[in-house]
Amino acid sequence: MLDFSKTFEKYEALVCDVDKIFKSVQEAHKDCVRCELYCSDCCHAVFDVTLVESVYMNHHFNRSLTRSDRRPIIRRAEKADRKFYQIKQKLQKMYVDRGKLPEEVLFQLSQERVRCPFLNDENLCDLYDRRPITCRVYGVPTSIGGTARICGLSGFKKGTAYPTVNLDTINDRLFEMSRDLLQEIGSSRSKIDMSLVPVSAVLMTTYDEKYFLA
Repeated sequence: MLDFSKTFEKYEALVCDVDKIFKSVQEAHKDCVRCELYCSDCCHAVFDVTLVESVYMNHHFNRSLTRSDRRPIIRRAEKADRKFYQIKQKLQKMYVDRGKLPEEVLFQLSQERVRCPFLNDENLCDLYDRRPITCRVYGVPTSIGGTARICGLSGFKKGTAYPTVNLDTINDRLFEMSRDLLQEIGSSRSKIDMSLVPVSAVLMTTYDEKYFLA
């Protein structure tokens, strides 16, 4: 069995740092951070996760949940994956057939909604303690590629200066950890260190010797 423990420790340390940042912003701007139990707006956002997060979530999904608990989540993942395929086809038509600019395509992507497979019927996350970093910073101001983003349900106002989580810096660290993970297990698939996949694909992938060492 592959051992990812060293890289997982590094990842969990980063998660701890990110949670502290979220808490500090939340305490400084209590009226603006409006995250609450049963709010699932961010659970329908479209985003991908890095390799290290993919392996980490997959690992704990298969070990912390029973087979009967995993079964409905897998069904939701299959449904989400079909939705992602439809979105991909639509965006491809926008870019190739209609000549839309990349910025327009990315804006359209940000408007799409796909229910996360981990969101259960009670509007709670079935893998909350192991959720990816994107989920952990939703609700406070973030920036990526020089563009600031805020949750539409928050009280943060555009044009006003706030403490902002730099996702580019975090993603750089996640890609570095993905490379560390591949080196840790002696994988020959070095080019997948920059891979990004939706959560639905994470649940339907088997990260074993065949995947990494074949």
